[in-house]
Amino acid sequence: MSINTPNFSKNDFQELQNFFLKQYEKIFPNALAPKTVVIVPSLTMDQEILAKINGISYYEERLLCMLMLLRMPRTKVIYVTSLPIDPIIIDYYLHLLPGITNYHASERLTLLSCFDSSPRSLTEKILERPRLIEKIKKSIPKDNFTHLSFFNITPLEKELAMRLELPFYGCDPDLSYLGDKSNSRKLFKECGLLLPPGYEDLRSLSEMTQALFSLKLQYPELKKAVVKLNEGFSGDGNAIFSYDDLALNFNLTEKIQEQLINRLSFVASDLNVRQFFDKWEAMGGVVETFIEGDIKESPSVQCRINPSGNNEVISTHDQVLGGEDGQVFLGAHFPAHQDYAIEIGHLGKTLAKELQKKGVIGRFGVDFLSVKENKTWKHYAIEINLRKGGTTHPFLMLQFLTNGKYDYEQGEYYTPNQQKRYYFCSDNLQDEKFKGLTPPDLIDITVCNNLFYDASTEQGATFHLMGALSQYGKLGLVCIAKSPEEATNYYQKTLEVLKEEGNKNVSFL
Repeated sequence: MSINTPNFSKNDFQELQNFFLKQYEKIFPNALAPKTVVIVPSLTMDQEILAKINGISYYEERLLCMLMLLRMPRTKVIYVTSLPIDPIIIDYYLHLLPGITNYHASERLTLLSCFDSSPRSLTEKILERPRLIEKIKKSIPKDNFTHLSFFNITPLEKELAMRLELPFYGCDPDLSYLGDKSNSRKLFKECGLLLPPGYEDLRSLSEMTQALFSLKLQYPELKKAVVKLNEGFSGDGNAIFSYDDLALNFNLTEKIQEQLINRLSFVASDLNVRQFFDKWEAMGGVVETFIEGDIKESPSVQCRINPSGNNEVISTHDQVLGGEDGQVFLGAHFPAHQDYAIEIGHLGKTLAKELQKKGVIGRFGVDFLSVKENKTWKHYAIEINLRKGGTTHPFLMLQFLTNGKYDYEQGEYYTPNQQKRYYFCSDNLQDEKFKGLTPPDLIDITVCNNLFYDASTEQGATFHLMGALSQYGKLGLVCIAKSPEEATNYYQKTLEVLKEEGNKNVSFL
């Protein structure tokens, strides 16, 4: 079904956003102000790449942490998904609410669904359903200040905002180009940050070939290069080019061109050469050196630019990357290591100031690759994500549960009584043995093994992606504790227990 696009003018959109900006300072800090948040957790990205991720349809559950907004007793939440969410999963989140009964919270929660499992973005599905759009509108109390919250924002989200006549808290899609791989590199240069040597704004295969040749010419010892599509997700738009056994001589360009197909290794295992090349010519990309190092980490910084004109560093993480060449996001430790958490926080602040000048509003993340050389860390800026990311929902869960704040000047997170908290999180806790375990099974196992998050100690395991567990054996996990070691121990214990319970399923079958 095609989407009918109304002729909304840019001025109409700006009028909506201006209203949001004017009301922000007055409404947001007031916990008792009547407000509604319409959450549309759509991953509006390249659908071919997203389709390679197991259980991608359940990734809409990752923002269920925002149900914690219901702790404010006059706040209403409308949560829209492609498929209905199991009531047990909703009950799990409402149970975690501090100081609010399930009944009080559920009275202020509206769940709406497209009843559509097709592999397209949720926003696209909503736009095809005018009756659903009307349901959303009718679910909003008339006296409430209301805004939209998205995972990422494209022209489709902008269109939905106009259809609903609601502002959104996030980056105008007209500025989304600032977060692609090529423009990230340009911004790093503007801000004087270190970045991997390479080339951006490449479109054709001949430009890719020339860039690979030029890097080898400049760095004869180079073993690998990274080829990145301008728009990727969790590393799945990346490929590694190997220079193994390629001699630096007069016909190297021809050799690279001839062997390009065989020398590229794709992060997304199901993405074939033809698909990658088609996407390269459609969206372009970058080629840069593969950073080597005996001691190498992948920290990230998350920042927020709010409508009142302030920018802040809200968290840092050490990302855990997997795959053959360490390109796939698997999980993260919070906060980043004390050796460099403060330093990368300041680098993030520099970028936040520059993006704010360019008109960006909302959350964004910056990925680094950090290499230790002679007791000193070198931080290579890798990419900017102008959207929520893989570390957004774990941090929101911690923040909602403990009401604390990250101090980027100290590189630590503090609860209101000045206790430190840490976590380890993962979206890729996956095992064949987990298949067949249902959300009720998961809750029972967690409670019986004393792993369930305990509000009295502010420690324990919390879950997301619960809907993906039975079919895909996949789960999201955030383990909160008083030290990094305890957080990791919670994760390992939870993993062991789930495997043990999964084995019982296998034995029974």
